[in-house]
Amino acid sequence: GVLVAQQAAERLQQEGIEVEIVDLRTLVPCDWETVFNSVRKTHRAIALHDDWRYAGFGAEIAAQIQEHAFDWLDAPVLRVAGADVPMPYNRQLERAAYPQVEDVVAAVKQIVA
Repeated sequence: GVLVAQQAAERLQQEGIEVEIVDLRTLVPCDWETVFNSVRKTHRAIALHDDWRYAGFGAEIAAQIQEHAFDWLDAPVLRVAGADVPMPYNRQLERAAYPQVEDVVAAVKQIVA
C-alpha cells in the first residue's frame, strides 16, 4: 500500500497535485491523532489498503474520520482497496486484485476536482 501511494504521489506531483501520505505502522493501537491532523491539514482523505473493500480496515479508517474529523472534510472519504475476488497466488492475477497506482491517482483526482 505505501509503495503504491508513494508512486501515485510522485505521478500526481508532476501534475501539480501535492499528496500527504500517512503510513499507519500499526492498526492496534492506531495513531488516530496523526490521521485526524492530516485531515485538518488537507481537508480530504483516502484510505488505501491491500484488503477487500467490504469490511476491510479502510472502512474503519473512513468511519473514524467521519466520526471525529467530519467538520474538516471538503470531500467524502474514499477507499481504494483490493478487488472483491478471492485473493490469487499468481503474480499477474495479484496485480489485478490489489490496488494499483492508477487507482490511487484516479481517487485523488476525484476528491480534488
